[in-house]
Amino acid sequence: MIEDTFDLPTQDGAMETFLCRPERGGPYPAIFLLMDAPGVREELRDMARRLATAGYYVLLPNLYYRAGRDTYYGPDVLEEGSAEHKRMRAVRTKMTIPPVMDDVAAMLAYVDNDPAARNGPVGCHGYCMSGPYALAAAARYPDRVLAAASFYGTWLVNDAEESPHLSLDKMKGEIYISCAEHDDLAPPDMVAELKRLFDASGVNGELEIHPGVHHGFAFPNRWCYDKPAAERHWERLFALYSRLPESTG
Repeated sequence: MIEDTFDLPTQDGAMETFLCRPERGGPYPAIFLLMDAPGVREELRDMARRLATAGYYVLLPNLYYRAGRDTYYGPDVLEEGSAEHKRMRAVRTKMTIPPVMDDVAAMLAYVDNDPAARNGPVGCHGYCMSGPYALAAAARYPDRVLAAASFYGTWLVNDAEESPHLSLDKMKGEIYISCAEHDDLAPPDMVAELKRLFDASGVNGELEIHPGVHHGFAFPNRWCYDKPAAERHWERLFALYSRLPESTG
């Protein structure tokens, strides 16, 4: 496998990005893996590696880069009240969809100029806070992001004008939304409303609720890790990306 960490240029600066792709063959379809709130860490790099071994060119950007180069957090980042949790939340609470869409544009420009990445449609998926970003990317760049997935995405129906539920009709690609049965950040009534809007929009895809699991179930280092559900998450993701068209035509 080829791995690299580099500064990807954006209109707001240099976004540190982890790249992983197969050593031989190619070019490969590009996949954008968008981080959850605790940020880029080895756990996510391992997930990028697993994707890459299946024949994908994977970018994992540090979406917190606007707040500085020290936006990497220790293992107690999920412990509410800890210093790392407070440090992360100070950055996380300022995140909105529009600047992340500019970052997606920068990633698209980057892969378009790398011969190791296949020209044309890309895939994009996000966890937790980035579930909405992945869906927004499918709406903002409907001719490029032709496969998008949200895994336990937070507040996919909200009052913000860029809320993903308002742009379902703009998505041309295949969409997969995965929800945990137990999730305070995506409560049942919100998920039910999203399912109603999803079905009414006619968008190509699926919204699936995984029974008996909690927010974060796909992360091996979380207390709530559920191996059967996590492997189902990989099954759904690989199936989605296997259907990614080779061209936009």
